[in-house]
Amino acid sequence: MSRICELTGKGRQVVNNANNKTKRVFLPNLQNVTLMSEALDKSYKFRVSAHGLRSVEHVGGLDNWLRKVGDEKLSTTALKVKRELAKAAKADSAAA
Repeated sequence: MSRICELTGKGRQVVNNANNKTKRVFLPNLQNVTLMSEALDKSYKFRVSAHGLRSVEHVGGLDNWLRKVGDEKLSTTALKVKRELAKAAKADSAAA
C-alpha cells in the first residue's frame, strides 16, 4: 500500500540529510478514518493525512471537499464518491 493521502495526494518527500549527501525520507502522517457524506447519507473509509483531515473539516466536510478539489489529486475510491455526489446533485436538480 503506497503512502499517499487519498484526498490531498500528499506523499513521501525525499531530501538530502543536512550537509551530508545521504537521502532521507519524510512520510506523511496517514490515518485510517471513516468520513460521512451528508448528501449520500453513507460513510466511506479513507487513508488520509492529518493535514488533509484538518483541511476537509475546515472546508465543511467530505462533500464540500470533493466538490472543491481537482480530480488529479484524488484516489480511485474518492473519485467514485465524487461521481456519486455529482449524480445525486443532478437527480436533485432534475426533481426540483
